[in-house]
Amino acid sequence: MKTFTDNAGRTWTVSITVDAIKRVRGLLDVDLLEVVGGKLIDRLITDPVLLCDIVYAVCKPEADAQGVSDEEFGRAMAGDAIEHATTALLEELVSFSPSPRDRANLKRVLDTTRRVMDKARDLVEQRIASGELDRIAEESLEAAGLRLEENSENNTPPASSLKPTASFGDSPALSESIRVP
Repeated sequence: MKTFTDNAGRTWTVSITVDAIKRVRGLLDVDLLEVVGGKLIDRLITDPVLLCDIVYAVCKPEADAQGVSDEEFGRAMAGDAIEHATTALLEELVSFSPSPRDRANLKRVLDTTRRVMDKARDLVEQRIASGELDRIAEESLEAAGLRLEENSENNTPPASSLKPTASFGDSPALSESIRVP
């Protein structure tokens, strides 16, 4: 059994059993056993709302005992709490598998998914640090006929920094700009 703490300071126990799998199927029409194919892992990692619904369904007996509704549970799930709940759920799903070979394979799929996600995060961080995203944003603004004026004091854009690079009067008339074959 794995545990995590939500943003309200409540500790939840994630225990994947046949009962929990049936409860998730009944409440959400999601089959946790699909995790073996890897597709469910992708959904859980990319859809935090689905993940929190599943974690709530798994923890529902505990939530009911504490009088915590699914809305209250959801309000306490953000940031690190979701990350810890994800880890707890996925590790429990690996442990649930009855076959040692399936457990080993599922663990490899999970480890590979984590490595890929970390590499993607590293790439985003590199792009942010290199200024590449600033360049792309500026090119997009220019293509839309806008430019970003920087505040010379601290190199940050002022509140009303988007300025048109051309006026609408500079554009050809609508009928002239549309070519009909």
